[in-house]
Amino acid sequence: MIDKDLFPHDLAIAAILKDEGRYLKEWLDYHLAAGVDHFYLYDNDSTVNQAEVVKPYVEAGLVDYIPMPGEAMQFAACNDAIKRFKFQCRYMALIDADEFIYPKTGQSIAEVVDEILSGDTKAAGLAIHWQVYGSNGQDKADYSRGVLERFTRRAKSDWHLPANTVGNFYAQGNCYVKNIVNPRRVNFIKDPHRVNYFSEGYGVDETAKQVKGSIPLPIVADKIVINHYYVKSREEFESKVRRGSSARLSMKKRLNWFELNDRNDEFDDGILKYRDARQKVYQPPAPAEDRIFQALMKNLFQPNGGDVETFLTCRAVSPTKFFEEASLAAVLKSLDKMTLSEAQLLIRELPKLLRLPYPVARELKAELIRRTPQIMYDLHLKGLWRDYVELDCIRDLLKEELD
Repeated sequence: MIDKDLFPHDLAIAAILKDEGRYLKEWLDYHLAAGVDHFYLYDNDSTVNQAEVVKPYVEAGLVDYIPMPGEAMQFAACNDAIKRFKFQCRYMALIDADEFIYPKTGQSIAEVVDEILSGDTKAAGLAIHWQVYGSNGQDKADYSRGVLERFTRRAKSDWHLPANTVGNFYAQGNCYVKNIVNPRRVNFIKDPHRVNYFSEGYGVDETAKQVKGSIPLPIVADKIVINHYYVKSREEFESKVRRGSSARLSMKKRLNWFELNDRNDEFDDGILKYRDARQKVYQPPAPAEDRIFQALMKNLFQPNGGDVETFLTCRAVSPTKFFEEASLAAVLKSLDKMTLSEAQLLIRELPKLLRLPYPVARELKAELIRRTPQIMYDLHLKGLWRDYVELDCIRDLLKEELD
């Protein structure tokens, strides 16, 4: 695994929000206690007090607050977060403001992810199943209490309504997953539930089993789940339908989804106990500068090996030109061991690397021109056409830079 001390943030959440101001403080505080240390929050045309609620967290350096106007911008926000912040956090969770990540083991979120992914070098992300919570029989909204206190009844853990049943086009239930990913191994986000990883990488569930698609079965919910407070009270659900959302399906939300998802079969307040226990041990994150400096020294100047992902991360977090140049030199030396996934990552970073003025950057360009035919052949064999075409275009830029 890549050295966690290289990153400004260990675990970040990327989410797009629309008029979530009345729920946002509880959601932020819960996830901070659970081990999240940064948030990339995209504001999708909010009209209420969302910006005011998040302001203290922005001032504390815990939140990047990014305008994202327009319709159906959820996919754009997720992919923008991967593109812009992949070297700023070791893990990135892609969830919504009505979803709370709940490790049933009592550990921090990152500790659970580490345990599950550590046994498989190709595992690039953790897919976590929903647990859908109902209204607790509440018609009216009671904003004097938090979401976690108000809604303590949920569907049975294995609840699943397949598509085209009970008059509903979309599948419903705990069958859906959300993902915590290594963002440097993500090709793109397909939809809120599916991640396309670079070659050789894949997502796994909590049993370390490889998952495919947005509805991986069977539903597993023993170690870590996402409590999904989709309906809340009837009044709140109707308000959500009227205002729309940032998702592509916003126009397809229908009021009968309340009945489909108002599941109150089992009492479960485990997340409250977890939150209270975690609040007792929560410590604000320490400044990262010294830690990153020591990690750069260890990874760049000690003979302990390394890979392209590590050295590209070093370059991205380098505080000085000295470290940036040393990182490029390390990338150049590690090309013989480069995997196809790392080649895809490097392709995405090449436009930035091409602009760097160091002599080693010119050496790197020349070496990549030499290696490009083989990389393109490998991409062709895997059917990775996006990267094939992208590299073909970049090859012309590489040649121009050396002319």
